[in-house]
Amino acid sequence: MDLSMVNNDFYLSGIATLVDDIDKQLMIILRDGRTLIAFLRSLDQFGNLVLHQAFERICVGQQYADIPRGLFVIRGENVLLIGELDYRKPLRVPLYEVSIEEILKLQKEDLEKKERIEKLRQKAMIEHGLVDDGNPIEEHY
Repeated sequence: MDLSMVNNDFYLSGIATLVDDIDKQLMIILRDGRTLIAFLRSLDQFGNLVLHQAFERICVGQQYADIPRGLFVIRGENVLLIGELDYRKPLRVPLYEVSIEEILKLQKEDLEKKERIEKLRQKAMIEHGLVDDGNPIEEHY
């Protein structure tokens, strides 16, 4: 572990900085796009996390729902971002809570819309010669 002096305090680098966040409520964004809010209970040198009272927050537009997940173990390589929550500060974007069923329906509709847009984009790229049979044109040297 790399310890160095910063302002007469010891500074822990890397994953060791999360030791101070044990038993705090954190927001974790995973590589697959999911957002979890939970209490950090444990971690190891590889960045693997054990979360307690976890719930998955799904946001679509200005609506959200929290899906309880309970105890959650995350492999370190799947963590994209970790941040501490501060409920004392007001939200910059107003969010409105909806039921789990409604947010799952909205999420499905949003995903279908994004897939339709992606298909139209791919079609336009093929028509303009920017891709060859659905694959980007690669220059061969």
